Amino acid sequence: MRRLTRNAFPGDMPADQSDMANFVSRLKFTIQWGQCDPSGIVFNGRYFEFFDWGTWTLFEAALGVKRHQLFAAFDIVGMPLVGVSTRFFTPACFGDAVEMTSQVGEFRRSSFDVVHQLFVVGALAVESRESRVWAARDPADPSKMKAQPIPPDVTARFQV
Repeated sequence: MRRLTRNAFPGDMPADQSDMANFVSRLKFTIQWGQCDPSGIVFNGRYFEFFDWGTWTLFEAALGVKRHQLFAAFDIVGMPLVGVSTRFFTPACFGDAVEMTSQVGEFRRSSFDVVHQLFVVGALAVESRESRVWAARDPADPSKMKAQPIPPDVTARFQV
């Protein structure tokens, strides 16, 4: 995986960009009727549910901690989504068997990007980049969240 820059997708990277090997999470599932619009095509908002599922599954697998234990294990309140960019190439439909890959494209001090690719019959159907923040309670006001530096032991677990 190449290190990604803002608003970039893997296919957009120049050939001379240095490679960064990352942990990849893969989910295989079948599109259900309830995820589709009346014509049987996945409703676009559902993709964002898939991507959120992909992010949490990625972090669970890389860190070895279940989602409900992640907060206490790393003293955070979450990883809120702060930006997203998505490209749709072909629809996914009711009954399609899909595979979704998720991987961190870049870690910064307190934020990171996750790249998701959803394939239908081996062809790229949707590609998305999420930007998220590593967030803890704000010490000045515990009712609020505040971005925190991502611990080096967390980022190290994504290197393969």
